Parts: sequence; C-alpha cells; structure tokens
Amino acid sequence: MAKYHESSTVYNYSWEQVTQGFWNRYPNPFSTHVLSEDTVTREIRNGKLHSKRLLTKTNHVPKWGERFFKAKSVSIIEESVVDPKERTLVTYTRNIGFNKIMSVVEQVVYKSLPDQPGKTIAIRSAWIDSSVYGFGTAIRAFGLERFKKNCAKTVNGFNHVLQNMFPNHPVALAASAVGKDYHGSKAQKLREAAKHASDHMKAQAEHLVQNLSVKG
Repeated sequence: MAKYHESSTVYNYSWEQVTQGFWNRYPNPFSTHVLSEDTVTREIRNGKLHSKRLLTKTNHVPKWGERFFKAKSVSIIEESVVDPKERTLVTYTRNIGFNKIMSVVEQVVYKSLPDQPGKTIAIRSAWIDSSVYGFGTAIRAFGLERFKKNCAKTVNGFNHVLQNMFPNHPVALAASAVGKDYHGSKAQKLREAAKHASDHMKAQAEHLVQNLSVKG
C-alpha cells in the first residue's frame, strides 16, 4: 500500500508574489539536487495558465538500494495550473521511469489565506509507492523519509528566492537585519579577540624589555 504524506506551509508573501516566485525557484542554495529545468508547453485555456516542465534531479540512494536503482539522476514531470480568478496555483509532479522501483506523485495547492492578508498557504500531498517484491515496504519508507527532508529544502529554498525577489518586503528586511546583527556581533568578537591578543603581546614585549634593562 502506498505511503501518504500531507503537510502545509504558510509563506509570509501574497499569492501574487508566491506565484511569481514559483517560476524562479531554481537555482537556489537549498536545492543543489536540481540539475536542470525546461519548459515543455505553456498555454492559456479558459482563462487559466497551463504549464508542463521537465526537471532533472540527482538521485542518491543507500547502498542496499543500488541493486535496484543505479542511475545518478531522475527525470520529473511538473504540471501546473494557475487560476487568477480563484487565486490558486496547483502543481502536479511525478517521476518518469523506474516507477516500479519507486513512484512519487505530489500535489501542491497554493492559495491565499482569507483571514491573513498578504500570506499564502501551500498544502502538499504526496503518495510514495513501490512494486519491488519483498522490498516494497523498505523502499516506501525510505522514499517517505527522503521526501520529508526534500520538503524542508524546498521551503527554505523558496523563502530564499522570495527574499531576493522582494528585498523591500518586511520578511526580507527582517532576515537582512538578523544577518547584519549576526555578522556584526561576530566581527565585534573578532575585534575584541584581536585587541586582547595585541595587548597580551605588548605586555610580554614590555616585560622582556624591562628584564633586558635590568640585566644590562
């Protein structure tokens, strides 16, 4: 039986900003496992933007899994529908090839939070399955854990992209301030350490000069 996982993330950005950022998610420092992305089709139907993209990602597997899957990368199809009237962005993602070994199907719905203006919620659902006889349970469990870890990278990477795209947004300004405080305090500690070392060396030098003077 397929493993099912559901989670949600609230982004402190408007739906328009999140939708704009969605097309610029890669590259980012949290998603180095994404090797390439190409748009296959994009068209407007019934007032909705339909897109299909092909992504290539690295595919590291544990030692026990190499007997089933030795490929270093995997291709993924991502289909999305943007509905500006309903203010929703829905994505459907699935791996192509090697589906009998492990298939991952994911749906993400991005929509505005009516009770929290300026914020967007992403509701993520995923189904992980395997048809490998005798190893299906282990492969599904491995796939689920890896999916959860990748979700964390996805959220961090998307927030990174949004902060860079909208530097004047309160979230980006706050992140910048935290970074400055961190680097500022670190620099201050380095200056204090350098001063302490300098004072120590001066004291030793003075002590040495005094001893030489006495001996002289």
